[in-house]
Amino acid sequence: MVISVLSGKGGTGKTTVVAALSELAKKVIKVDCDVDAPNLYLFYQGRDIEKKDFYGGKKAQINGSLCIECDICEEVCKFGAIKNAMVDPFTCEGCGACTIVCPRKAISLEDEKTADAFLTQTEKGIISRARMGVGSEGSGKLVTYLRRNVKRFEEDNGITMIDGSPGIGCAVIASITDTNFVLIITEPTKSGLGDLKRILELAERFETQVMVCINKYDINQEMSSQIEDFAKEQKLSVVGKIPFDKKVMESVNSLRPITEFRDSPARKAIEEMWICMNRIMTTKDF
Repeated sequence: MVISVLSGKGGTGKTTVVAALSELAKKVIKVDCDVDAPNLYLFYQGRDIEKKDFYGGKKAQINGSLCIECDICEEVCKFGAIKNAMVDPFTCEGCGACTIVCPRKAISLEDEKTADAFLTQTEKGIISRARMGVGSEGSGKLVTYLRRNVKRFEEDNGITMIDGSPGIGCAVIASITDTNFVLIITEPTKSGLGDLKRILELAERFETQVMVCINKYDINQEMSSQIEDFAKEQKLSVVGKIPFDKKVMESVNSLRPITEFRDSPARKAIEEMWICMNRIMTTKDF
C-alpha cells in the first residue's frame, strides 16, 4: 500500500506528519519525494547503503576541434546559452536545436548529473532520498527513480509512505502516480482551501482515494469549518484535525518525531488520525 502525503505549499507540516505516521505504522518504507528540499531523513539515525549518480537531463557541449565559430548555434539558441562558441550549462535547456543547425556536427547533447540518490538504512526501515545539485532540474524524473528504487524492499502487506513536494508540479504528479491513498495536509486559510482544491483536482485525474488533514485547525475555526463543509460536499473524509502545538517546534528543532512527546496535543491528534485512516484503508480492496 502506498500513501502519499501532499500539500499546496511548503511549511504545512507534511514532513512532521509523515514522520509521526511512520512511527505509528512501525517499520514502513519512506520515500522523501520533496527532492528540492529533502529533510525527512534528518529525523532518523542511519547509514547510507547505496549511493548512485542520477542523470536527469542533457546539456549541449561543443567540440572545439570541430567548431568553426560560425555562430549559427548562438543565433538559434532561444535561451541565450551559447556565447562565443561556449555553452553556459546554467541556461542551456538541452533542447538540441544547436545540434541540428551546426554545419560541422560539432555540438552534442551529453547526459548531466543532477542529483545523488541514496538508500538509507535506519532502525525503522529504509528511506529513499536524494540530494539535487544547485540549479538542477528534472525533479519529476528523480521522484520516479526514488520510488522505483525501493520496489525491491516492498512487501505485500507493507506500507510505503511518500513525503511529497508541495504544489501540483511534475514532482507531485510523479508522487501521486500509482498511489493508493493521498493525504492532503491543509491549513485553515483561504489559500489553504484553494490549494486543497487544486490537489484534489489532480488526484481525481488519477482516481486516487483522498483524505484530508487540517493542521493547526484551531487558529481559525471559521475557516476550518469551511474546509470541512467543502470536504463534505466532495465526499472526502477529514481524517485529522491537528491543533496548534508548540511541542511541534520543539520536535522539529530536536529532530525527533512528535510521537516522542507524550504531553503533545498534536501527537494525540495524529494518533487518532492514524486510527481513522486505518479504518478507511482496511475497507478498500486493492
